[in-house]
Amino acid sequence: MKKIKLHWQILIALVLGVLFGIFFKEQVKYVAWFGEVFIRALKMVIIPLIVSSIISGVTNIGTGDNLGRLGLKTLFYYIFTSVFAILTGLILVNYFKPGVGANLGFSEVVEGLGAEHETIGQTLINIIPTNFIKSCVENKMLSVIFFSIIFGFFITKTKNKTKVLLSDIFNGIFEVMMKITLFIIKFIPIGIFGIVASQVGKTPNLGELAQRLGGFMLVVLLGLLIHAFITLPLILKLIGKVKPFKHFKNMSSALLTAFSTSSSNATLPLTMDAVENNSGVSNKITSFTLPLGATINMDGTALYECVAAMFIAQAYGVQLDFMQQLIIVFTALLTSIGAAGIPMASLVMITVILTAVGLPLEGVGLILAVDRPLDMLRTAVNVWSDSCGAVTIAKSEGESLNV
Repeated sequence: MKKIKLHWQILIALVLGVLFGIFFKEQVKYVAWFGEVFIRALKMVIIPLIVSSIISGVTNIGTGDNLGRLGLKTLFYYIFTSVFAILTGLILVNYFKPGVGANLGFSEVVEGLGAEHETIGQTLINIIPTNFIKSCVENKMLSVIFFSIIFGFFITKTKNKTKVLLSDIFNGIFEVMMKITLFIIKFIPIGIFGIVASQVGKTPNLGELAQRLGGFMLVVLLGLLIHAFITLPLILKLIGKVKPFKHFKNMSSALLTAFSTSSSNATLPLTMDAVENNSGVSNKITSFTLPLGATINMDGTALYECVAAMFIAQAYGVQLDFMQQLIIVFTALLTSIGAAGIPMASLVMITVILTAVGLPLEGVGLILAVDRPLDMLRTAVNVWSDSCGAVTIAKSEGESLNV
């Protein structure tokens, strides 16, 4: 018997959860624990997954040749485009406010949103943990991320024997945590059934919820389109001095594969082939920039995570000030770097952002209904950005291209 694909399982669970919440409001309490267990399982993996993924990523970038001129150009491009994507999403979600004013019946007294009482300087100081273990226990995500980056960087400064040993250890931990995470993701349908049934059971206006979800989708879609067809082509045209449309045409098969698989890692061989053989970038450039890009350059994912966190805050009536939104931008950047290039990976990363600003993790259940089609779109944008980076960097290195 053919197994039902995960996104269809999620859709079925979502529909059943909605129906259960509508027709069996009094019985919702008997299934709500499904969602609670699922959320607890996600919380269980957040800290070890983030620590291992960031340390593993930093150590695998390496030093010396990898962090030379080519490396610096690549990292600058990836950080620059990701920040641009996040800010695009942030501007759009603040302008259109898809979750604001909705009478969804959600409310959350959020503790720990102390950033509103802090200056920028104090917030930056607080990123440095006085006790790393305490930061982990209290879910101080910015402190955890900061320590992980520092730890990973100084692993690369140790003797070769120590460096190899610690790199292997954290690569192994990251691999184990990914397997645990993928195992938890298999239970998404059950968890979503419990979360959605519970939320719907206390939601007085389902029509309003559907309308707001439609608004959320449109904001994400608009942000992705602006980044893919305005921001990145401008970079190609103004900095790379190449023809954006011709390069887009060269990448068509890889982009369609990314769209259909929702996996930048699975698309990597096609991406490398298209960039090398169609656009004429040398293997020296593609072999470094594209595998690194499939790991850390997630423009579409970063934009989506930012909009999702803001939408959830709006739906729960939580007002986020400038500093809290800045934290979302910073965390979205770092978590997009740590996100695996596989379907549904951003689910865990969104929970990291929500944790960083103290928002309810149950809010993830609001957006999973539309996650799959948006996952396909943002993965295509991720791969498109990787290819644009390879072409731009190759041009800056003086290569002659076919675009």
